Amino acid sequence: MIKCLIIDDEPLARSLVLEYLQRYPDMKVMQECNDGFEGVKAIMQHQPDLIFLDIQMPKISGFEMLELVDPAPGVIFTTAFDAHAIKAFEANAVDYLLKPFSQERFDAAVKKWLAQRGNTAAASSPLSVEATIPQPEEQARIVVKAGNDIRIIPVSEVLYLEAYDDYVKVHTAGGCFLKKKTMGYYESTLPRAQFVRVHRSYMIPLSQLTRIEPFEKDSHVALLKNGLRVPLSRSGYTKLKAVLGI
Repeated sequence: MIKCLIIDDEPLARSLVLEYLQRYPDMKVMQECNDGFEGVKAIMQHQPDLIFLDIQMPKISGFEMLELVDPAPGVIFTTAFDAHAIKAFEANAVDYLLKPFSQERFDAAVKKWLAQRGNTAAASSPLSVEATIPQPEEQARIVVKAGNDIRIIPVSEVLYLEAYDDYVKVHTAGGCFLKKKTMGYYESTLPRAQFVRVHRSYMIPLSQLTRIEPFEKDSHVALLKNGLRVPLSRSGYTKLKAVLGI
């Protein structure tokens, strides 16, 4: 038996996938989910082999949902927004179905997944949702997982970001959260008028900056409202001065 989930906020879209799956008796839909929150919980509960996932959904997007799932199942995206196509494939999606799609197009995607499923190397490849096309919701918030809870952190609540091996630490007044992202991702995604990468390992919001102080030799540090002294690289110091207009 092949375990599947359908994660889409549109009932008609879910019913269409159910109808098309009638051709595949070995595939069992374990649950239908109306949003990404339900999707994460269902993936944890059922450990599906394959999910049919919409991108634009209430609460959190399909891409944000995938960031919270490890290991990730096979993914076939189903969406009406073809602007997401490049990003979908960079997320190692099996295929990308643009609504409305036919039975024949659906079959092609499923057959592609079945072929990849037999390929151990493809099946074990890590899922990466490092974006090259930042979406508006990603510029305004950071979605994190804390235990079994999912939290949406407005960027206005971020104190600073810190590189941490293959992760980024998101520091807030309510605690620190790890994201499987890179500093480069946030440098390209977060509003440049609000956030500045001041060091290879640090990015700060201008709203948290109180002053810039000289340090050893020709170096400087940024003093934040919480008392943290963040080192400034030469390029970071230059960028910070440019943004501040000094």
